[in-house]
Amino acid sequence: MTGTAPVPFTADDYKARMDRAARQAADAGLAGLLVAPGPDLVWLTGYAPPAVTERLTLLVLAAGREPVLVVPTLEAPDAEKATGAPALALRDWTDGKDPYALAAALLDDRGRFGVSDNAWALHLLGLQQALPDTSYVSLTEALPMLRAVKDAAELERLAAAGAAADAAFEEIRNVRFSGRRESEVAADLAALLRRFGHSQVDFTIVASGPNGADPHHEAGDRRIERGDMVVLDFGGLRDGYGSDTSRTVHVGEPTEEERRVHDLVREAQEAGFRAVRPGAACQDVDRAARAVIADAGYGDHFIHRTGHGIGVTTHEPPYMIEGEERPLVPGMCFSVEPGVYLPGRFGVRIEDIVTVTENGGRRLNDTERGMVMVD
Repeated sequence: MTGTAPVPFTADDYKARMDRAARQAADAGLAGLLVAPGPDLVWLTGYAPPAVTERLTLLVLAAGREPVLVVPTLEAPDAEKATGAPALALRDWTDGKDPYALAAALLDDRGRFGVSDNAWALHLLGLQQALPDTSYVSLTEALPMLRAVKDAAELERLAAAGAAADAAFEEIRNVRFSGRRESEVAADLAALLRRFGHSQVDFTIVASGPNGADPHHEAGDRRIERGDMVVLDFGGLRDGYGSDTSRTVHVGEPTEEERRVHDLVREAQEAGFRAVRPGAACQDVDRAARAVIADAGYGDHFIHRTGHGIGVTTHEPPYMIEGEERPLVPGMCFSVEPGVYLPGRFGVRIEDIVTVTENGGRRLNDTERGMVMVD
């Protein structure tokens, strides 16, 4: 199963994104945005350089001006093929020339600019040397919600990625766990994600027994035993958009305490989901899930935020965490993933990707959230 191909994004789609980004930058008091190769550049233009090198590639966006993509001459043919290329101007530079002088000519020499988070310090320092009166701020700080609200085509891709991750879980619950290494089950999960259409696997956490108390445990050589609780957390990119889901299974019959903790986390996850609605603050989702766990006496064992945004990367704003007061808006997508972690014993996490609708929330994962027993 790979599913049908999504509707391709068009040059008009990318133009609308670039225009919106430039307007938001102006509204934030910025002279413009400087976007280096990475997720932001792909989202804004559809262009991913064939290789990330020391040569400067930079998208310059400013309200009221045509977008300009500065590229090395040897990569200009690839840039011209990008779907968003008709909506921008290309300026290429050859080896031996100063790319910062070319970029500087496009910028306000006293402006403050938003810079994509993954821009190289080498390039930012080069711009500062060329324009010493400019200043810079990261995009995550200046425009944290730039990619947060998804359009219908993006939601379709996220839903397909979630369905593919669900299909992988339905398959993995039928394989043998007992006696196998965590790394072997993780390899099975990665293969299943690819089988169901993922082009990129970002993580396959398989945390058995006491390893389950480490939320970001990397699957290792521990052999899974009967009686183990096993946290499965996996995801990646399908058609350019992310999946991320967690389920906690048990090898054989669980104890009464293991059932009780699993039921508690499931109740907390449901409470977090029910808190999703337009206008609610991001922190309200965290508070709803956390209250359930704290009231049961396990508050000190819920040691991470309740959720993170997802889109062209598997972790991005918005974050469901205390202190994040930004309101939820229809089209936002994020995880709801409370957990309880008992050091030296076991852990439980249950996670769905959720999108905000006009009147609440919609899950993009829908596999069994109750206790699943495996062999």
